[in-house]
Amino acid sequence: MPTCPFTAFLSWPLRRWIVAAAVATGTFLLLGLSTAVIPNPVFGRSIPPTSWAMNVLIATSVLTGLLTATYVAATAPSGLNRKGTAGALLAYLAIGCPVCNKLALIVLGASGAVQFFAPMQPYLAAAGIIALLWALSVRLRGEMTCGWSPPVDQPTQTERLGS
Repeated sequence: MPTCPFTAFLSWPLRRWIVAAAVATGTFLLLGLSTAVIPNPVFGRSIPPTSWAMNVLIATSVLTGLLTATYVAATAPSGLNRKGTAGALLAYLAIGCPVCNKLALIVLGASGAVQFFAPMQPYLAAAGIIALLWALSVRLRGEMTCGWSPPVDQPTQTERLGS
């Protein structure tokens, strides 16, 4: 039977949706505040967020929430999902300030972080979102079904009459 995207979500109990919403909100706040994509008085940025940072933050938050919810009373195998963890980490690096990233700053220096790390951030964002989508699809694979089946070849009028 072929799989249909999103059919697994139709059978989710309320408890899974609550976990998904709570984790998505927590991820949004944790990543958004700590990278100062969401302006706040505690964390600052030397370089303003990119125009796409908020979109990456929202996508990462939603996908992380949905992925986490698959571990709640799921029929799929449980355990640490490394693809999802890697995806969230890549998204975090992608939306952060390039000169605020201590690792990039130590390895590349301030000018290197802006010159080399900043241009890589959109690719990190894409890789992070792809990893989260892949992890989610792997987790949902056992839950997705589709009621559609390919059409059966019907005999033609001539075949039915025996001609």
